[in-house]
Amino acid sequence: LYTNLLTSDKLDSYLADINEQAEDMFLRLVEQMVNSEGVTEQLKMENQMEWVARMNSIRNRVDEIVLSELIDT
Repeated sequence: LYTNLLTSDKLDSYLADINEQAEDMFLRLVEQMVNSEGVTEQLKMENQMEWVARMNSIRNRVDEIVLSELIDT
C-alpha cells in the first residue's frame, strides 16, 4: 500500500485523510466518554485534580482506541 501510494503521489492526501479521521474519532470518543462517565465542569470547579486525572485517563484510553482502529490496521 505504501509503495503504491508513494509512486502514485497519493500518499500525502491519504495521510491527511487518516489524520482527519483520527482527530474526528478522538474528539467524538472523548466527548462520549466524558458524558458517560460524568466528568463535568462542576467537577472541574470542585476538584481540579480529580478532573485532570479522569480526563487524562479518558484521553489515554481514546488514544489506544484510535491507534488500534485507524493507525494499526
